[in-house]
Amino acid sequence: MARKQQEPSTIKAAPAIQQPITDTLELNFMPYAMSVILSRAIPEIDGFKPAHRKLLYTMYKMGLLNGGRIKSANVVGQTMRLNPHGDQAIYETMVRLTRGNDTLLHPFVDSKGNFGKAFSRDMAYAASRYTEVKLDAICAELFHDIDKDTVEFIDNYDSTMKEPSLLPTTFPNLLVTPNTGIAVGMASSICSFNLKEICMATIAYMQDYETDLSAIITAPDFSTGGELLFNEDEMKSIYETGRGSFKVRARYQYDKKNSCIEILEIPHTTTIEAIIDKIVALIKAGKLREITDVRDETDLNGLKIAIDIRRTADPEAIMQKLFLSTPLLDSFSCNFNILVNGHPRTMGIREILDEWLQFRTDCVRRRAQYDLTRAAEKMHLLDGLSKILLDIDKAIRIIRDTEEDKLVIPNLCAGFGIDETQAEYIAEIKLRNLNKQYLLNRVNELDNLKAEIARLTDVVKHDSKIHAIIAAELKDVVKKYAKPRKTDVVYQIEAPVASSEIFIEDYGLKLFLTEHSYLKKVSLASLRASSEHYLKENDRIIQEIETTNKADILFFSDRQNVYKLKAHEIADCKASAIGEFTTNLLNSEDGEKILYIAAVTEYTGHLLFGFENGKFAKVGMDKYETKTNRKKLVNAYSGKSPLVYADYALADGDYAAFRGTDKTVLFNSALVPLFSAKSAAGIQVVTLKKNSIMSRVVPAAQFASADPGYYRTDKIPSTGHFLTEQDKAANNLPSQIGLEL
Repeated sequence: MARKQQEPSTIKAAPAIQQPITDTLELNFMPYAMSVILSRAIPEIDGFKPAHRKLLYTMYKMGLLNGGRIKSANVVGQTMRLNPHGDQAIYETMVRLTRGNDTLLHPFVDSKGNFGKAFSRDMAYAASRYTEVKLDAICAELFHDIDKDTVEFIDNYDSTMKEPSLLPTTFPNLLVTPNTGIAVGMASSICSFNLKEICMATIAYMQDYETDLSAIITAPDFSTGGELLFNEDEMKSIYETGRGSFKVRARYQYDKKNSCIEILEIPHTTTIEAIIDKIVALIKAGKLREITDVRDETDLNGLKIAIDIRRTADPEAIMQKLFLSTPLLDSFSCNFNILVNGHPRTMGIREILDEWLQFRTDCVRRRAQYDLTRAAEKMHLLDGLSKILLDIDKAIRIIRDTEEDKLVIPNLCAGFGIDETQAEYIAEIKLRNLNKQYLLNRVNELDNLKAEIARLTDVVKHDSKIHAIIAAELKDVVKKYAKPRKTDVVYQIEAPVASSEIFIEDYGLKLFLTEHSYLKKVSLASLRASSEHYLKENDRIIQEIETTNKADILFFSDRQNVYKLKAHEIADCKASAIGEFTTNLLNSEDGEKILYIAAVTEYTGHLLFGFENGKFAKVGMDKYETKTNRKKLVNAYSGKSPLVYADYALADGDYAAFRGTDKTVLFNSALVPLFSAKSAAGIQVVTLKKNSIMSRVVPAAQFASADPGYYRTDKIPSTGHFLTEQDKAANNLPSQIGLEL
């Protein structure tokens, strides 16, 4: 029997439920955001995020402060009782806190095995089953008297055990341990400072709240060393507001024997691989031709990046290039965003020290109160003990004659006039301790207890006493754990500022402009190899200038525009190439023709313009200098008459101006005044007849004549002198009128 074919069932989609976006944010997004801010990304006043605190407290409870190292996997497993976010996340947190990783100035975990390196992206840490850890000695300052009710304890995630809400650190760990985190809608980025400087600044702040902290705290200090470029204004802003940035550069040395630059320390924010990758990219782009090889030589002795350079290269110049374009010079952005009583606050160093001091004052007061309570309890017991000293035999008789165990305490209370607590203490004394010496020693403790209770009471009541204790503890921390600065401070006045100009390879070249507006940029080395030019049909070279690759090139067009390009922005070509079409190169207007080019490295000297109407204008080259990188200037010269001649000169000189083909005037450009406006119409130099024009201008050196003095004039305007037939032939006067350069 054939099975009946079932029709596929159709599933109807549930209708969409409209919900106001504000409700969605409140119910779904806000709890997540608050969880990330309060429980993950932002550190608190003790300098730790919850993940750090849970890990370290677990290790403390495991007895790893004084014991030997154990497998990291064991610690990770135990930490999961407090931190439910997974073993890998816990282990990554541990790695950053270890001595082997080199992230912290003062590591909290003493480690054995491969924990990677903070300065390496690819140097991975070993699995937790292969490495061993214990708490470092400085952790004694993190858990100092934590068992004396110095901080609040809260339930863990499943309420099966207690954990501290904060650690009672005896020093401002928040400013000694670097910390970064990205929450929802906010972030935190705290640089590390030198432990000794922070402790001494805290002591000074307690003595005088107006003290100049910058005189004690020199600058941030990083475990990876390097050189911090100190800017007083930037650092002042960071100290006062908790926001700002500063630059850190690598430290290097030059091995002259092997022509090798050795990078020994790098900024805290980068890695070896990022630096090498960037250097390789620059070498491939042809921007670092002086470097022949780069390699990572990091070993057990520490970090080293070796950069081989040519023996003729300047290592200082190469390093300036590398600082400009690689992470060897990097910025650290500060955002001292900290959770204080559950609220994120961005604070300067003074505010942070004030908040930490309040926190630590509360810790010390709670500890003193704890000790005071215990001392009072002990004194109460010894008071009861002193009452039986007069008749120990009576106490023994009461205990011996009491028939029921439960009546021992009431009978002692009635016999000596003491309370149940005192009676319980007396009843628990061992028989061997009922000797006179033991009892007298216990009673003699009363005087010491009274003095201790008086001292503790004074501490609890007065902040000044607590501050004295905090200062003493800070001095003890400095004595035990202080280290010299690792990051040197270099004042920016001593540090040369790198510029993009250093990447421009400087070499000699020639520029050739053709009549059909083609431009060739040919290096002198290429010209020496082959100087034969290739040109389009009926084209010819109308201008040739020699300059360098760092010059500015000015292109003057027939529409009174000047276009500006850097020489290095123009592609090199060979003499046998056709060159660049200026319309494409300059993005100029269709049909616009380039008449003249000038190359300048400094905007000195002047431009001399000659027009068909016999007028000349002299304009200072500084009029074409712009502070911004403008590519085009309009009204570059006068448009009242067609331009016949242009010349860039550093000083005045002699020129020969031709009226048509019959007359010539030889004059010095000093006769032409310097005009303040680029578009000045100029002054009459050559007197023209009706329907005549100034057809040609050449420098005096290019004017061929047996008697040049015959054409010279000392006054303008001048009609000039008729050319001799011999001079006409010598100068090969053109039959058409046009611009000759």
